[in-house]
This record gives sequence, C-alpha cells and structure tokens, in this order.
Amino acid sequence: MSTDPTDAVLLHQSDVRGVHTLTLNTPRNFNALSSAMLDALQRALDAVAGDERARALVIAANGRAFCAGHDLREMRANPDLAYYQALFARCSRLMLGIRQLELPVIARVQGLATAAGCQLVAQCDLALAAQAARFGVNGIDLGLFCSTPSVALSRNVLPKQAFEMLFTGDFITAEQALARGLVNRVVADEALDAELEHMLERILAKPRHAVAVGKGLFYRQLETGIEAAYQLAVQTMACNMVHEVAQEGVQAFIDKRAPNWDA
Repeated sequence: MSTDPTDAVLLHQSDVRGVHTLTLNTPRNFNALSSAMLDALQRALDAVAGDERARALVIAANGRAFCAGHDLREMRANPDLAYYQALFARCSRLMLGIRQLELPVIARVQGLATAAGCQLVAQCDLALAAQAARFGVNGIDLGLFCSTPSVALSRNVLPKQAFEMLFTGDFITAEQALARGLVNRVVADEALDAELEHMLERILAKPRHAVAVGKGLFYRQLETGIEAAYQLAVQTMACNMVHEVAQEGVQAFIDKRAPNWDA
C-alpha cells in the first residue's frame, strides 16, 4: 500500500509551551514504517530539532494500532540486500535522532505496537499506554529476527524478559509492559490524554536547560563503565551548576521562594 508522504505524519505544535506532537497517520496499514512513513517522520523530527522553543515531543498515532513495524509488503517487493541495508539504516537514524533530541520524547500508545513499532516505544524517553495497548517483537514468527528492535528493547527491560519476547514472538499486555519497564504508566483508554497532559505539566515546570543537559548525560553514562560515567557526571553537573538556571534555583531554595526561571 502506497502512502502519501505529505500526510503520513501530522506535525502539530499544540501551544506556546513548545510541545510538539508527531502523529502517525496511516491507520489503514496500521501505521507501518514504510519508506514514505520513515521519510515523513525524519522530516518532522528534524523540524522539531530545529525549533529552539521546543520543550517536549509526543509521538502518537491514529487508528487501532500505534505502529505495526516495517511495511512487510513493501519489503517483500524489494528483495535486495542493499535495499534492506538502506531501509534499516534509515530506521536506525530515526531512532538515534530521538535519543539525540535535547528534550523529552513521550510515546502515547493507544493500540498495537509490534516489531519496529515496539522499538519506537522503547526508544522514546517515556511511554504512556492505554489498557488496550499490546506490545511484541514477533519478527521471529516470520523467520526474521527483530535485530534492530532488540537494541532498544534490551535497554528497557531485563535481558531474560527481552530474550523471551524476541525468541517466542509472544505479545504482552500493557500491564505486563509496565511491570517490565517498557512503559511508565497504563491508564484507561479514555484517560490517556489526561495522563499525558499531567506528565507534560510536570516536565514543562522544569527549566529547559537542566532537562537538556540531563537527558544527554543520562544516556551517555548508561553506555559506559562506572568510572567514566562518574567523570561525565562530574563535568556535566559542574557545568550545570554554574549556569544561571541552577544558580537561580538554588538561591530560590535558600530564600524559600519559587524559582523565577525567566529572570
């Protein structure tokens, strides 16, 4: 099924707060990551990265599925190694772009998230799920091990739990995803937007600079040994402390008043 790249992803800046929303918008093919969808997502992500006022990004979807992974019909129509290498490289670039954004990225999962769709959830910094949501990395059922999804999944859930999902192809419920650390909250379907707004309010109440440096440090230190991690943390925290945002926050604490981040 072909996808018009102009409407595969809806990019919406909701208000003056700097909250962007990318909405996967091909519900007829369960928001599969076709070439057109990947291109649209990358353009939208680049637009958010270029917005100095951006404070948070929400990745959402229309329809019954959040994302069903790669477009298998499109992949089967192009049985060429170079094509597959380029396709998965584009997807990996997108996932890394989410990591590299200097702002929190929240997945709003209203339905099925499978294979690279589950990877997308795992790659986001935070994830909220409706009770109806389901998660899986079931490429193994088709003889295709979910290699790239395994990178993000294994950095969210415990190794044996990730291994079981990857090698059985079994789906898990939203509550199981919560217990395993894949999502942060599970709420009734009709309460998903309210929970998202609550989380956004908590994040937006914090200074953008501290959030940006914190996200960068959080992931860098996870990927290194403990000694190097502490070295990174020392330098990051010292630089953060001399910034006017932290100086104001500490002074406000001493003065027993609310900080004025805009001062």
